[in-house]
Amino acid sequence: MNNSDTPSTWQRSRSEQGPDLKLFRARFDWMINPRNGHEEKMILLEGGDSVQIIAENDKAEILLIRQYRFGLSDYIYELPGGIIDAGEKPEEAAPRELIEETGFAAKEWRLLGDNPSNPVFMEAHIYHFAASGLNEVGGVKLDDGEDIHWELRPRDEVKQMLLTGQFRHPHTVCGLLAYFAEEFK
Repeated sequence: MNNSDTPSTWQRSRSEQGPDLKLFRARFDWMINPRNGHEEKMILLEGGDSVQIIAENDKAEILLIRQYRFGLSDYIYELPGGIIDAGEKPEEAAPRELIEETGFAAKEWRLLGDNPSNPVFMEAHIYHFAASGLNEVGGVKLDDGEDIHWELRPRDEVKQMLLTGQFRHPHTVCGLLAYFAEEFK
């Protein structure tokens, strides 16, 4: 076998539900490795898809949030967003999440694309939206486990933050790369 061969498909021999982890539910799949025939126990996190918003106002400022992330034990800069509710479409979830996390609404929306959330052990996708025509409408509604603060930063400063590695959340990096993609060509 060489690197140009088309890989065979892994086969699932069985699945078992694991614990409920608040935002996700664990599932254990026993998979047969086509390369060597060995069975391996894999863990997958089942959870909903998410949305993320790159919202820019008429002054060329981008709305960022600072949110406490337990994996880093720190507040980090991110883009607003969250999990899509059951039965909700991504284009419905994005405006809802923007208001809930920041109290801002936007007039114009466009889908930039989507990425797998973490293909190593998750089946979910994150949808990136660009929003413009921001105005503050109130209505912030944070979950009990959230502590979010928003701020507006000049577009060029956000781009510099991206290029100098100041964003520590991979979803934010992917969203901003999609947003600034035309400028990087």
